[in-house]
Amino acid sequence: MVTLSDVAKEANVSKMTVSRAINHPEQVTPELLALVEKAMAKLDYHPNSIARALVNNRTNVIKFVTLEDIDTTEPYYMNLLFGVARGLKADSYAIQLVTDIDQIQKGNADGYIITGAREYNYPIFNELKKPFIFFGETSSNFDFVDTDNRYGTSVATKYALERGYQDAVFIGIDVKEGFEYAREYGYLASMQERNLEPKIFRTGNHSHLAEKLIDEQIENIKPNTCFICASDRLAIGVCRALSRLNKKLPEDYGVIGFDGVFLDQVSNPQLTTVKQQIFKMGDMLAQLILEKIKQSGSAQGQTYVKPELVVRGTTK
Repeated sequence: MVTLSDVAKEANVSKMTVSRAINHPEQVTPELLALVEKAMAKLDYHPNSIARALVNNRTNVIKFVTLEDIDTTEPYYMNLLFGVARGLKADSYAIQLVTDIDQIQKGNADGYIITGAREYNYPIFNELKKPFIFFGETSSNFDFVDTDNRYGTSVATKYALERGYQDAVFIGIDVKEGFEYAREYGYLASMQERNLEPKIFRTGNHSHLAEKLIDEQIENIKPNTCFICASDRLAIGVCRALSRLNKKLPEDYGVIGFDGVFLDQVSNPQLTTVKQQIFKMGDMLAQLILEKIKQSGSAQGQTYVKPELVVRGTTK
């Protein structure tokens, strides 16, 4: 079994230098670090993660805190959690799921990844003694990772108009949240660029509510219009209503969703959607919180990840 002494001998440095390079790489020169890493690779030496955690007074645990009423078995959150888990695995960290805000500081952890936070929660986060990062844009100056929601609906709206639809209508989610404001803004900006009058309807994020909305409004919406929806759930409801009303997709009306996680593929026809890079964002959250821990809580900034427009059967 390869030991620390073997690595030190191969690198021609002391055991203390090897230990410092492994546990506190910021305390050695880049040249020394490269020398130790080369020796470790040659000897196939892997430091004991538990021992490293003890040396650094760490638990190797990150708490994933969700403060909204969600089903973590849904594909959206499963993808996010798998992305976080993969990112943490590289540094031998484990993930602990917390769904009760009162449990955040109970038990030990080296940091927190937080989703579903509201502005009235912010005082709690200011009391946290360990680093944290948010999934989702915040109205405060906290570190976060989020989809570029403005970009997503802007691209969707422009695509619909470029494909020959004469108008675009936005179906939004009736919540006062940053992501919804951003998605509406992307649509509004694209419509204003073309001197088109925006039309926005809002409803709860359920397909049957979107279906009901179309039943009520379809007489006021001319053919050759594309519906830009704030979620795939809403888009599926719109498609269902149009089909039942004998409207042709995508000739009479187009539909574009937002999310791109599972629902877009089970829709019939399959849904054109703005696909969020959920797994990638999970991995980024893990990397950023680990970097923040290594840097003793230094700010990591605010990161937006551009989504991708996936064109399928509900648009021309």
